[in-house]
Amino acid sequence: MLEELARTGRDPATNGYLRDAWSPPELELREWFAGEAARRGLDLREDRNGNLWAWWGDPAREPGVVTGSHLDSVRQGGAYDGPLGVVSAFAALDVLKNRDFRPNRPLGVACFTDEEGARFGVPCVGSRLLTGMLTPERALTLKDDEGDTLADVLTKAGRDPRGLGRDDETLAQVATFVELHVEQGKGLVRLDRPVGVAQAIWPHGRWRFDFHGRADHAGTTRLPDRDDPMLPFARLVLAARDAASRRDIVATIGKVRVSPNNANAVPGLVSAWLDARGPDETDVRALVEELRPLAAGAVSEESWTPVVDFDHGLRERLAAVVGGDKPAPILPTGAGHDAGILAAAGVPSAMLFVRNPTGVSHSPEEHAEQADCQAGVVALASVLEELCR
Repeated sequence: MLEELARTGRDPATNGYLRDAWSPPELELREWFAGEAARRGLDLREDRNGNLWAWWGDPAREPGVVTGSHLDSVRQGGAYDGPLGVVSAFAALDVLKNRDFRPNRPLGVACFTDEEGARFGVPCVGSRLLTGMLTPERALTLKDDEGDTLADVLTKAGRDPRGLGRDDETLAQVATFVELHVEQGKGLVRLDRPVGVAQAIWPHGRWRFDFHGRADHAGTTRLPDRDDPMLPFARLVLAARDAASRRDIVATIGKVRVSPNNANAVPGLVSAWLDARGPDETDVRALVEELRPLAAGAVSEESWTPVVDFDHGLRERLAAVVGGDKPAPILPTGAGHDAGILAAAGVPSAMLFVRNPTGVSHSPEEHAEQADCQAGVVALASVLEELCR
C-alpha cells in the first residue's frame, strides 16, 4: 500500500511530495482510501467537514474504536508522515481478520482532511472543524497562495461549504482514537525500540508577522532614503533563534512572502510565519511577546494548540500491550496531530510512534524501515484487539 501511495503527488526533481488539501493528488488519495475500504467490506462515510471514516460495524448503535491519520503532506514532505498511519490502520484490520477476530464494538479507520495546513496555513483543519475548535466562519475565509478561499476550493471539489462545522453526531461515534505515526525525531533510535507510545504534545502555535515598507527601485534609491521591510524581517529571524535558545524551546520561520518580489526592487511588504513550540506554554507565549515589537505590533495568531497530555490510563495500557514483557517507551513530542485535537476535545486518544532511523521529518529524507513498519502494524492490531474486548 505504501508503494501504491508513493506514486501520487511526488515531485521527481526532489522526491518530495506535494499533496495539498483538496488538490488533484490529495483527491486521488481519497479515492484510494475509498477503494481500500470497499475491498475490505467497510462502510465508507464522509462527514460534513470532509473527513473520511471506514467502519467495520455500525457506530450509530455503539461508539467504536477508531484508528487512522491523514494523507495530505507538507510541501516537499516525506512519504510516511500521515500515510503510514492510514496504511497501518488497514493492515491492522487485515491482521485481525486473519486471526478470525470479531470485535465486540465497531472498528473504524479515519482519514482526516488538511492535517498539515500546507495550503491554508492552519493545521488540522478537518479535526478542528469536527470538534468546533475552528469555526466555519473563519475556515471558509482562509486563503491559499493563489488567493482562493477554502469555500472556493470546496465548491470546486463538489462539496457544499455551507455544511462545515462542529459535528456532534460523528464525534459521538468515536469512543477511543489511536493514531499511529512515524516518529518525528530520534527518541526510539536512542532507546533502540521499534515502537513507542506518545506521552504528550507540546503547546504550539503559528503567528504571522507583517513588515510594511515602501516599494522602490533597487538601483536608484539611496540607502538612507529606503524604507526596506527586509531589515526588520532579518532582525526577526535572528531574534527568534536567540529567544528560543534562551528559553530552551524551538522557533522556526519557514514561510516568507515578499511583495512585489522583484529582484530589482525594494520590497513594500514582507510577511513571515513564525512557528513556536516548547514544553511550557508560558515560554512560548513570552517568546512571541518579545518578538512582537519588531513588526510594530502587526502580528496575528493563526493557530494555537495548548499542551495535550494523552489519557494516562490509556497510554499506560497501550505501552503494556505493545511492549509485552518490557513496556513500550512513552515519549513526548513537539509535533501536532489530529489525535491531539481529539484529545483536547475530550475524546480518549493515544498515539503509537514507529522508529525513524533518520530522525528527519517534513522532508524527503523521512524514513521508516519495513521491519519497523510491520512491528507497528502488529502493535496497532494488538491495541485494537485489546480496546475492542
